[in-house]
Amino acid sequence: MLKGKKILLGVTGSIAAYKSALLVRLLKKEGAEVQVVMTDAAKDFITPLTLATLSEKPALSEFSESSTGIWNNHVDLGLWADLILVAPATADTLAKSANGICDNLLQACYLSARCPVFFAPAMDLDMFSHPSTQANIRKLESYGNIIIDAESGELASGLEGKGRMAEPENILEELKSFAVSDKRFEGKNILITAGPTYEPIDPVRFIGNHSSGKMGYAIAETLAEWGAHVNLVTGPTSLNINHPRVSVTKVQSAEDMYNASTKYFETSQIAVLAAAVADYTPQKISKQKIKKKSDSLQLDLVKTHDIAASLGKIKKEDQLIVGFALETENEFTNASEKLRKKNFDLVVLNSLNDKGAGFSYDTNKISIIGKNGVKKDYDLKPKKEVARDIANSILGELNHQ
Repeated sequence: MLKGKKILLGVTGSIAAYKSALLVRLLKKEGAEVQVVMTDAAKDFITPLTLATLSEKPALSEFSESSTGIWNNHVDLGLWADLILVAPATADTLAKSANGICDNLLQACYLSARCPVFFAPAMDLDMFSHPSTQANIRKLESYGNIIIDAESGELASGLEGKGRMAEPENILEELKSFAVSDKRFEGKNILITAGPTYEPIDPVRFIGNHSSGKMGYAIAETLAEWGAHVNLVTGPTSLNINHPRVSVTKVQSAEDMYNASTKYFETSQIAVLAAAVADYTPQKISKQKIKKKSDSLQLDLVKTHDIAASLGKIKKEDQLIVGFALETENEFTNASEKLRKKNFDLVVLNSLNDKGAGFSYDTNKISIIGKNGVKKDYDLKPKKEVARDIANSILGELNHQ
């Protein structure tokens, strides 16, 4: 699966750098061509000679070789790679990559790359859990990078907890899985809705909800990584997505989202309706800001277009719709009824009663229900991992059909 792949392995200044030697061996055994690029700090933990011997290429760390005058062209290296893997990735390297700081050869290669980039974090547990590190990880994921999550266990400090670099064998499996999966949805056009809608009351105020769009964006990234062309119709969010197979249409209101969704659904084989769309919108929108003149204000609301039901009515035999149900009571019954009424093929159930799930969290806990009524429960996971579970369920449904 990795045979013939050109892999740039970035090694940074962590005690886990000793694992990079085994990682090079495993990649070479798979038939990959490996080019190691080291930071200066990495040399304190493992020698360039070791990595050069195992990779059968000089381990690079400088922009130019003082002895020969040869320039190590970071642009060529970044474009050469089919895949970049930074393992171990220290807190310092994560921060630099997230914020575009370019003070060494590895960072220059990363900023020049057009290929998938993987980071395998390695640091002590408090450094890993620090809000700044977690923010940098989220930022890197928002750029389309893939994080191979740190593992738990005994750390170099003697503490126990999460922060260990994933074992080389586990990293290899992640790369092999990616190499296989990035073709699974090839040729598929997929519509995804994400985020909230804002229903205007006047030029200043609106009716909205707490949806961050994180789940829908994670699904869009995953399906694009797996070969699909994605039309992402997104309500107002602070998120960005950077993938050549994702086309973004930004909307504000439920009516805007309805119009865009019906347009793209015509040419889509799959629709994933992850947006939190307003059920009601003000009947009249004031052209001027409404002044506070009394103790109460009455707004007349009317129903919005039910996007899910509308698409379900026009769905063809070769189309598949995945809906979402966010519930607070009678979760399974309500989600199953929604699946039936709106002609979904699968429904993803969230419960606001589950800690760490729902709006704004970086994690989610879901169940997926099929037309046959079978429910599969999943543990609490980062939303990128949840997106993979949803993508795999879609694949299973396609294979069943």
